Amino acid sequence: MYARLAAVAAASLGAVAALLSGPAAQAGPAARPGPSAQAGLAARTGLAARAGEAPARSERPLVIAHRGASGGAPENTLAAVDLADRMGFDWVENDVQRTRDGELVVVHDETLARTTDVEERFPGRAPWRVGDFTAAEIATLDAGGWFGPRWAGERVPTLRRYLHRVERNGQRLLLEIKRPELHPGIERDTLRVLGEEGWLDRSHVARRLVVQSFGADSVRAVHRLRPDVITGFLGMPPVAELPSYAAFTDRINPAHTALTAAYVAEVHRLDGARGERLQVYTWTVNDAAGARRADGFGVDGIITDRPDVVRDAVG
Repeated sequence: MYARLAAVAAASLGAVAALLSGPAAQAGPAARPGPSAQAGLAARTGLAARAGEAPARSERPLVIAHRGASGGAPENTLAAVDLADRMGFDWVENDVQRTRDGELVVVHDETLARTTDVEERFPGRAPWRVGDFTAAEIATLDAGGWFGPRWAGERVPTLRRYLHRVERNGQRLLLEIKRPELHPGIERDTLRVLGEEGWLDRSHVARRLVVQSFGADSVRAVHRLRPDVITGFLGMPPVAELPSYAAFTDRINPAHTALTAAYVAEVHRLDGARGERLQVYTWTVNDAAGARRADGFGVDGIITDRPDVVRDAVG
């Protein structure tokens, strides 16, 4: 038994070493995780070290920090990414939209009202839609004070800044294209920024990136533009329609409240767009009972605001 555990640990550390010595690590200071990030990766569990591979069901599901560790820091901010890193979580999820002047920013809602002080800063600009503001205007907003005084001054990050921080921490990214129908062509824009920031090289594509959306056409567009990128569809298509989704996606990601073990088994019967077994990442599970229930269904990943709670529940 101990020999087997040692072999698994050695294989995991070897995978980490390969990742840290690959193309991204050689690309220069902006793309290379620092010493603390390397130590964090090496210290994490075997499952986390193999986070880009399709986990066998003898392992526990991946735990993905929803909008960063958003149960303990303001969502979609760099503070939430850093908190997830300090807690030991490789995978973070974020949301991407486009500003009026074409910049990609990391924010969830269609409007800025809930998570920033936009109503005070720009009182005459209701309903404060993301797409009605320039990147420079959004950069002036406080995106943390609503969550608590200690977070006052946090900003809405651009996608570039967000990628830099995830890279610096040595983390991995589940990137959601939010409301693509409001931002025509955002798939191409997102892939362009990912490419310019070094996130479409072999190492990132194989181990550190998944692009997802509620829009089937958006997921299909990403797959058409970059068939090597792992994609996810947010939703729960009828079982009879799963083969058509498998033609352009690699993940089926339903809400946990509607999920069943039978549905997960049906998804797992199929190969996804890249020829590997179709997987299931479920959301947003924030309590131990829900986490154990999803784990019992055989899901491959659990997206959560409280990654520490889910990790403790599923081991």
